[in-house]
Amino acid sequence: MLNLKSLAIGATMTLACISAFAQAASAPATPRVDKREVNQDKRIQQGVGSGQLTAKETYRLEKEQAAINKAESKAKSDGTVTKQERRRLHKMQDQASKDIYKQKHDAQTAAKP
Repeated sequence: MLNLKSLAIGATMTLACISAFAQAASAPATPRVDKREVNQDKRIQQGVGSGQLTAKETYRLEKEQAAINKAESKAKSDGTVTKQERRRLHKMQDQASKDIYKQKHDAQTAAKP
């Protein structure tokens, strides 16, 4: 179980580093998207720590966050983030937030060691 937690934390840190690096390359700013991303990562890690999320649930949620990061990078790639792109990113984050809530509050829990 400790290895699973370490893996999840490592994946989150990797995503955060990639996101920070992508922003440093003089890309357009998306502060609301970035702040929500950080908050959602914290919620996932809190769920892992409390046992509310199983390994499979954590994997799916992390994969969803990676897809949002990829969409954000694609939106920034041309040097500007349009209203439509921002709307799409926010919609993706809204869905991810709902998914995190549902997975944390379902009947499944991580096995205790």
